[in-house]
Amino acid sequence: MASQTYKQYAVLASSTVSFTICFMIWMMFAVLGIPIKQQLGLNETEFGILAATPVLSGSLIRVPLGIWTDRFGGRIVLFTLMLACVVPIYVMQFATQFWHFLAIGLFVGLAGGSFSVGTPYVARWFRKEQQGLAMGVFGAGNAGSSLTKLIAPSIIAIGGWQLVPNVYAAVMLVAAILFWVFSYHDPKHLVSSKVSFRQQLALIKNPAVMRYCQYYSVVFGGYVALALWMTKYYVAEYGFDIKHAAFLAACFSLPGGVLRAMGGWLSDKYGAYKVTWGVMWVCWIAFFILSYPQTHFIIQTVKGPQGFDIGLNATMFTLVLFGVGVAMAVGKASVFKFIADEFPDNIGAVSGVVGLAGGMGGFLLPIMFGALVDITGVRSSSFMLLYGTVCVSLIWMHFSFRAVRRAEEQKDAQLATATR
Repeated sequence: MASQTYKQYAVLASSTVSFTICFMIWMMFAVLGIPIKQQLGLNETEFGILAATPVLSGSLIRVPLGIWTDRFGGRIVLFTLMLACVVPIYVMQFATQFWHFLAIGLFVGLAGGSFSVGTPYVARWFRKEQQGLAMGVFGAGNAGSSLTKLIAPSIIAIGGWQLVPNVYAAVMLVAAILFWVFSYHDPKHLVSSKVSFRQQLALIKNPAVMRYCQYYSVVFGGYVALALWMTKYYVAEYGFDIKHAAFLAACFSLPGGVLRAMGGWLSDKYGAYKVTWGVMWVCWIAFFILSYPQTHFIIQTVKGPQGFDIGLNATMFTLVLFGVGVAMAVGKASVFKFIADEFPDNIGAVSGVVGLAGGMGGFLLPIMFGALVDITGVRSSSFMLLYGTVCVSLIWMHFSFRAVRRAEEQKDAQLATATR
């Protein structure tokens, strides 16, 4: 019989791999949407809707999935979810009209709900002081976004965009089978049947839950939106082909996924508040820089008119965006450390609500990105919007945790006095 330690790490490894595959498929329109946009002649807003449609269903399903995980266990819920996505992925190759892709995308998007299953499933296999790191390792499956950017362009080059659904359906089926083989179920991790759905959903009214929803809509919703948008941004703004654009976009997606484990470790060591506060400041500065559009202006000098150009070249843009990816990776983990600390008995339900908020951010933001470009003609307007959302988070955090900061300062002062 397998030891408890072996089961812990088998669950963590199998869940992380499964989530990586689910996220890869959830983000498939980041690359697949570009040839489809050309084929259907879509404008920027329509492309945003196409890319974001899977995010909508993946977000809406997160709350019930989190509750079902508490009640029935993560193993059976995640396995069933993955199997349910195989057929919709496969039939996508036969779509020919815009509404076909939207309808199929809603079913494919269910894969995005895997996060609300895996988070409580993994967390309950570890002690409290290890949960931040464990959830961070699992959350590194966000790197599936960069995986699709590295794989999908090559598949498209080999057999056209229609080959991608064939390959992805097979990958999802194999991943589901492997997950079932290597994962475990522990009845002690289930929430008591005496707790009703209504009681679990009542957590939504908790001010702390709403606060974490807003934070997560920035660090996860913003990450999903940019992961969907950046390949096309590089093509339109800097003139790269789809393969090189996807590779550069992966420079944002990859750290935004794999470094989430580091965010969990930092949150365990320094606390969720300090880590999240630092993340928001990094994003605030980076989005301010990225918001500035490519600009050419002329000033009158003593020697006559002289022109100047201000803007980020592709290299500088990618470096700043890489920094955003690192910050968001850390922030995604720190927000869920808040949840694990404050709601240990309802991680599934609360993570489902917070995950829903983050996913809805990932759904709405790409559509708003496209609409802003169509209205203003300025591609960097997407970063202007993100800058505003981070401002909201910083202000909310400042006033929400003012009492906490004062208590910590008083405690530090008392300790300093006692050691004199």
